[in-house]
Amino acid sequence: MSTWEILGGIALMIICALVIVLCLAQDQKSQDSMTAALTGASADSFYGKNEGRTKEAILNKITRTLGILMFAGVLAINLIPVFSK
Repeated sequence: MSTWEILGGIALMIICALVIVLCLAQDQKSQDSMTAALTGASADSFYGKNEGRTKEAILNKITRTLGILMFAGVLAINLIPVFSK
């Protein structure tokens, strides 16, 4: 096992732990459509207009980015032994 594989494995474990923590930190999706139907709320509210800047949106973006990094890391770790020979 090469040094790059070991470092890649450690980086992959850190990314996986971060993805798990971020997924647990996100709020659960509720049935907002039913609540909006009962209360008369619309998407024209302040929250609806600034939806991309909320904590949930930021957590979603970070989680998506870490998921892509995890996918690329797994591919890289599995391809290193093939091209190092």
